[in-house]
Amino acid sequence: MTEQALKKEMGFLAALTTVIGTVIGAGVFFKATAVYGSTGSASLGLLAWLLGGIITICAGLSGAELAAAIPKTGGMMAYLKHTYGDLIAFLLGWALTIIYFPANIAALSIIFGTQAVTIFGLSANEHKFKVIIVAVIVASFITFMNFLGAKTAGGIQTIFTICKLIPLIILIIFGFLHKGTVPFQLFPIESGTDQSFMTALGSGLLATMFAYDGWIHVGNIAGEMKNPKRDLPKAIVLGLSAVMVVYLLINIAFLMVMTADQLAATTTPASEVSKILFGQIGGKIVSVGILISVFGTINGYTMTGMRIPYVMAREHKLPFSTWFGKLTETGAPSNAGLFILLVAIIMMLLGGFEVLTDMLVFVIWIFYTMTFIAVIILRKKEPNLNRPYKVPFFPVVISIAIIGGAFIVINTLFTQTMLAIYGIVLTLIGLPIYYSLRNKHLKSTE
Repeated sequence: MTEQALKKEMGFLAALTTVIGTVIGAGVFFKATAVYGSTGSASLGLLAWLLGGIITICAGLSGAELAAAIPKTGGMMAYLKHTYGDLIAFLLGWALTIIYFPANIAALSIIFGTQAVTIFGLSANEHKFKVIIVAVIVASFITFMNFLGAKTAGGIQTIFTICKLIPLIILIIFGFLHKGTVPFQLFPIESGTDQSFMTALGSGLLATMFAYDGWIHVGNIAGEMKNPKRDLPKAIVLGLSAVMVVYLLINIAFLMVMTADQLAATTTPASEVSKILFGQIGGKIVSVGILISVFGTINGYTMTGMRIPYVMAREHKLPFSTWFGKLTETGAPSNAGLFILLVAIIMMLLGGFEVLTDMLVFVIWIFYTMTFIAVIILRKKEPNLNRPYKVPFFPVVISIAIIGGAFIVINTLFTQTMLAIYGIVLTLIGLPIYYSLRNKHLKSTE
């Protein structure tokens, strides 16, 4: 069965807005807690946001070469299969199914629950059970809404993508206009007391990468662009630069209202800032806007996440593939969606927001780094491969992406060893499943 050719209808502006809309999610509103808790200072925290943006821009530019050269369904799974073979592609799909998408949905749902109970004047730390209940309800509701079909899910996504920019703009403008007495300095750049500079920077950088995540999908639009060689690098550089600037501005706005220590001490930094800026009523209105943003982000991960195990099942690469491959009358992979939801609920019960996001960032960046290396491998192995777009300033840009990715992975191994081990073990559980299914398939074809 051949894939339908993508229509080349996307110009530069459409590509630019796609980049910005894909990357900006819920992390920008909540990761300040982890960033400033890890770095211990405003200056090092802002440096982590800046470096995270630079690594993300280089990552987007690097990954886009493979997206343009291998415009196949499956995105990164297709790139890794083309370069490293079926096993690595399977492990990525397994990690996406077992860790990445469920952990994203679980973490974001916990944030939704935390934000929701805060709006009603309750302390999230004192009402953790209520937070979990709200998280389970919102994740379940969104999953069942997605069973109505891609058109419904896509409509929800469009509305909420627009809405999520509103609280960002409001907080940036009024944060800069705030006449408070909160001092913070950009220089010298230093970590907090009793913290190693590199360890603090690494942990802060890991935290920012959740907010920047989503860049890998940027390259997937290459096949639909009129002139990817010219417009794709421009859209990536300008789009991700705009995201980085927005993240820096929102954090500076936060720091003009609250100190780094205060931001580190709250689970809802954006809400606390909005209360100071607008009072209780105004703060709640902004908080509702943030809830809408988080809702839209959960929907995005739910909509795309349930299609990964479905695609793997259609290729007989999961146990119970017949069950995973079932669709509703509207064409939604309902059983795959139920599985993702179940794993997400288990994660909600076992881990908090920061633990889940750190684990998913660690695991996915192993595969991201392999993707960057794949660009170099294919340049040598397949020099004649049609490349409508190539990484600019090669090998500088791709080296930054590889070094940045390696730093994130290695730093996590040393600073959050148990978390890294859990992520690796969950990923490697896929090995016996892969070989079992492969042997079963080989026997059936003999």
